[in-house]
Amino acid sequence: MKHDQFWDKIARKYASDPISNMPAYEATLARVRALITPEMQVLEVGCGTGTTALKLADAAGHYTGTDISSEMIKIANEKRIDDGVEDLTFDVASATQAGDGNYDAVLAFNLLHLVPDPEATLAHIHSQLPEGGMFISKTPCLGNKPWFIPLIALMQLIGKAPKPVHSLRPDRLRTMITQAGFDVEEMMFFPKQNISRFIVARKRAG
Repeated sequence: MKHDQFWDKIARKYASDPISNMPAYEATLARVRALITPEMQVLEVGCGTGTTALKLADAAGHYTGTDISSEMIKIANEKRIDDGVEDLTFDVASATQAGDGNYDAVLAFNLLHLVPDPEATLAHIHSQLPEGGMFISKTPCLGNKPWFIPLIALMQLIGKAPKPVHSLRPDRLRTMITQAGFDVEEMMFFPKQNISRFIVARKRAG
């Protein structure tokens, strides 16, 4: 099954599932809101059904959410219309094609471990930002939980998990972001959340 077809298939269920760790999610939102300013043009890559975009859009000048799944974006637009949120656009695009290169910040939540080529995704994100532009991400580091790996393999076998799922470790994640041309300013995990790493980085000069 192709990458986008998997996400299309589960889109409605994904939209209805509750957030598994609400305290960590709310802490993430609060930190991102503190970093975004009203004049910023913001791109979120891998926005899913738009839940986070809808919560953050009012903090930016304009917010664009993209996802490889057309069904996810269809649901996101339904929610945007229902909520009457302005200055928010949703588009279908892969992680290496998203955006038009005119952004002050790019966000990627729960994405880098799921894309076919994390390094190519980071290179594309780098291309979307000016010098000093901000990259904010949150990524599950499954390499710290090796017992997840056979469980994920089983779920993939029965079509309940996407392919690929990368088993990243925090040090490897940081190195990838640095090698893509960013300087990491923050790297943390939130209360009751020791799998994912929240990272704030800026595009370095040159």
